[in-house]
Amino acid sequence: MSLAIKGTTNLYHGKVRDVYTLENGLLAMIASNRISAFDVILPEPIPYKGQVLTQIAAYMLHATKDICPNWLIASPGPNVSIGKRCEPFKVEMVVRGNLTGHAWRTYNSGLRTLCGVELPEGLKENDFFATPIITPTTKASEGHDEDISREEIIAQGIVSEDDYAKLEKYSLALFERGKVLAAKRGLILVDTKYEFGKIGNTIYLMDEIHTPDSSRYFYADGFEERLKNNEKQKQLSKEFVREWLIANNFMGKEGQTVPVMNKEWIDTISNRYIELYEQIIGEKFVPEDMSDEALTATINEWIEKYQNR
Repeated sequence: MSLAIKGTTNLYHGKVRDVYTLENGLLAMIASNRISAFDVILPEPIPYKGQVLTQIAAYMLHATKDICPNWLIASPGPNVSIGKRCEPFKVEMVVRGNLTGHAWRTYNSGLRTLCGVELPEGLKENDFFATPIITPTTKASEGHDEDISREEIIAQGIVSEDDYAKLEKYSLALFERGKVLAAKRGLILVDTKYEFGKIGNTIYLMDEIHTPDSSRYFYADGFEERLKNNEKQKQLSKEFVREWLIANNFMGKEGQTVPVMNKEWIDTISNRYIELYEQIIGEKFVPEDMSDEALTATINEWIEKYQNR
């Protein structure tokens, strides 16, 4: 369902978010309760997921605004973000602190280069890198994002060399701040992605940051022992949903069917998202239920005040 938001000039329905292009250089992003994995929207919504993502992102954007400008102006509803409309760079900056996920699968296959970054011999799964690495991907409008190197990005003119240097600097500084914030809450920020855009000559951090959909967290307590014993790390991320799908023979491939999501499993996913919120923010999650009509009225009231400020 679309909301009747004042001044809407374009509407894009993403896998998880509905993005309204507004007049006056604004963008409104509504985080739905939809959940996707393997580039497929799963059939059942997850209660409060949109609110969790929106409020963690707002918290993290506020906590990093001294590092670089960001797009967010306000969150007038529990799952609403309104901010500056930027011209996005067509790359995502993926920062990795540990050899996990896609990086581990690449390494374990015998390859020692990822996105142009040379990886040392002798690492095992979940080991820390000596320093965090950046493994960028293209931003595909359809299909899968693809790994790409710094050199290819610059050579293909996707991002200028000067701008890319700034994106690298911002990404590493944001990741370092994210690690510090996570450590205070007993977590390790393992890897994450950042998206940036431009207004004029100024680069802005866009979208969401350090949420369970864009990041992977490990619990710090017991990390070293699990690493030493080659055990799976206890983590807070969306990975457990992917693992459940894989265990039920679904990886988004042609001919595969999404397994049935019963109420118990849906509640489990919702509770895991809420757990991450409370672990990261350090406050009790307060669910807010708002009808589409009430949400629309709240957004339009904010827009009117913003225009008349």
